[in-house]
Amino acid sequence: MTASHLEQLLIARLIREKGGTSQTWRRALGKVIVRDAETHAHCNWDVRLSGTETQRAAIERLLDDVRLEHSIVAAG
Repeated sequence: MTASHLEQLLIARLIREKGGTSQTWRRALGKVIVRDAETHAHCNWDVRLSGTETQRAAIERLLDDVRLEHSIVAAG
């Protein structure tokens, strides 16, 4: 899975679970940051959250689940 696919997956799940628009969630989610898998063997990606406290809490809960399913992603 690539970072852009991961971003699409996160946004789709947020819309399905919490409602709202893709643009709103994309702004709240921020960019997916991919790190070197050699130095981050457990999970090589992260996001820089913005948005409201409620949006950030919803994203954090989702990230916990998604990291278990997709811990390593490729850039792109």
